[in-house]
Amino acid sequence: MFAVPDNTLLRPENPALRHPVRVAVDVAADRERWGSLLRYDPDERFSALVERTEDQEVWLLSWLPGQHTDLHDHAFSTGAFTVVSGRLTETVARRAPGGRAVTEVHGLSAGQSRVFGPGYVHEVRNDGPDPAISVHVYRQGGRQMRSYQANPVDGPFRA
Repeated sequence: MFAVPDNTLLRPENPALRHPVRVAVDVAADRERWGSLLRYDPDERFSALVERTEDQEVWLLSWLPGQHTDLHDHAFSTGAFTVVSGRLTETVARRAPGGRAVTEVHGLSAGQSRVFGPGYVHEVRNDGPDPAISVHVYRQGGRQMRSYQANPVDGPFRA
């Protein structure tokens, strides 16, 4: 017999070390995991907690046409979201060097993801004619949202 060094053995993956996009994509692909939670609310964006661990929260959101978030950040959280179906538009607001306001608009369709970190100010909306579904992963603080107001000259500021 021969000895196998410890560093050559496959160790179980630590879920806390998986990138949040990978978590969101994996959950999005597992419809059995969240399908029974899915609802559409004509009055407000629907959300349901899919999973909470010590390290992260995974949420399912549905978006009817016209539904959106206000401009916000997630305080000290990091994370990602993935579009499961439909189309969403994300507008990112920031201050460029010198304090000038800058916005970036990203159109997202099924299978596309975005990542966020502390101080990442954005809004998400369904501008399309069809409902949309997304999966969101939040770490270091959960789903907390801080509101902002757009300022076209000086960039976003806390409301």
